[in-house]
Amino acid sequence: MNSRDNALDQLRDALRHFAGQRDWDQFHSPKNLAAALSVEASELLEHFQWLTEDESKNLSTESRHAVSLEAADVLLYLIRLSDKLDIDLIAAAQEKMRLNAQKYPVEKARGSSKKYDEL
Repeated sequence: MNSRDNALDQLRDALRHFAGQRDWDQFHSPKNLAAALSVEASELLEHFQWLTEDESKNLSTESRHAVSLEAADVLLYLIRLSDKLDIDLIAAAQEKMRLNAQKYPVEKARGSSKKYDEL
């Protein structure tokens, strides 16, 4: 087991414990967790809503901290959802990267923002 797997496992276990202590498993259906994940992703996006490209790259310390907390919410809900559905996030991400490499070969996709079916 590598350190990233271990860190995800530790977060998963901490989330299980946190939810268990509060009797929240009853609310943590995959549907509810997916909805909560979407809400948190929207809250993350809100911090960038009216910024220019340059402004989004140069957040103030306060804004960067707020963004980090929203990003953490997204990660935590994703881990919790994956736990409920018994999804190995690392394996799924590795598979997705492999599939993306096939859909976006370097020789066609380099420097392009086109979707794979438009390359």
